Amino acid sequence: MPPDHPAWPPPGAGPELVIADPAWRRVAGIERLVRRVCGDAAVVVVLDSDRAVRRLNARHRGRDKPTNVLTFPSGAGLAGEIVLARGVVAREAAAEGKRVADHVAHLLLHGLLHLDGLDHHAAGEARRMERAEARRLARLGVPNPWKVRRAPVMS
Repeated sequence: MPPDHPAWPPPGAGPELVIADPAWRRVAGIERLVRRVCGDAAVVVVLDSDRAVRRLNARHRGRDKPTNVLTFPSGAGLAGEIVLARGVVAREAAAEGKRVADHVAHLLLHGLLHLDGLDHHAAGEARRMERAEARRLARLGVPNPWKVRRAPVMS
């Protein structure tokens, strides 16, 4: 959704959650997870379909494909909006051997850092952002997504 979404919460009110794609309800405890990760950040978190995120990505970034997370800063002194695509998130989690909830936590933090002004276009920026994500995820008890996971050994 564009940053002029009418449902912005007041600053410090915590996240507002919009579950636009009902498939997100299959992620156990998704509401609690969003509140835990976002804390009192004044953000709107939209959990939507790949199709909806593809349209947003095409309209706002010129990329006609779904992506895992999009962020839209607010011009009104509020943090902004974070949009996640259900199918992309689930496929990435499966491919990386992660729990969907852990991947969601990572992507929410990634979005919050973008809204805070961090980026990852240059190598130094990317390393700073990865370290910030890893530190914050560790506080939440979520494994570091940047550590290489080894496949189980078959005997």
